[in-house]
Amino acid sequence: MDSDLRCNRLTCRQALSDKAVVTTCCHIFCVNCANELFNAARLCPACETSLVEPDDIVLCSLHPTNDYKTSVLSGLSPGIILEICSRAVSFWQYQMQQENSFQHAVVRNVNDKNSQLQKQLDSVIREANGEINLLNNKVSGSHVRFHHQLACFSVASRT
Repeated sequence: MDSDLRCNRLTCRQALSDKAVVTTCCHIFCVNCANELFNAARLCPACETSLVEPDDIVLCSLHPTNDYKTSVLSGLSPGIILEICSRAVSFWQYQMQQENSFQHAVVRNVNDKNSQLQKQLDSVIREANGEINLLNNKVSGSHVRFHHQLACFSVASRT
């Protein structure tokens, strides 16, 4: 399931696998995009939320060691740990909703392009069929003239 996360920068969309930059507004970015985007301003490029607090933008490991997990949660009350878990689940739900919306937009875009291409193809087929009909009419006319000339030739050669 970890491979489901993608950089939230629409021009990147890289699958995130090792490290990522997470914001308190529930967005996630690859390290390269984060370095570029957060260098000048501390404004989320996905939702334009101001990220002024030190923990608003955090580099995190997407596959932390067991020792790290233990040390981070040790000493915290079960209530705080459950709150952390709840926020983590909410983050994932939000990311999955965003991915779903993105994929729907991609499908809609592909369907629109397909529809346009289908209309172009139908137009080309109509034009080609019109040309074929004209050529068939010319061929039929040529056959009629040929048979008429052949008949005239046969009559003339008998006499």
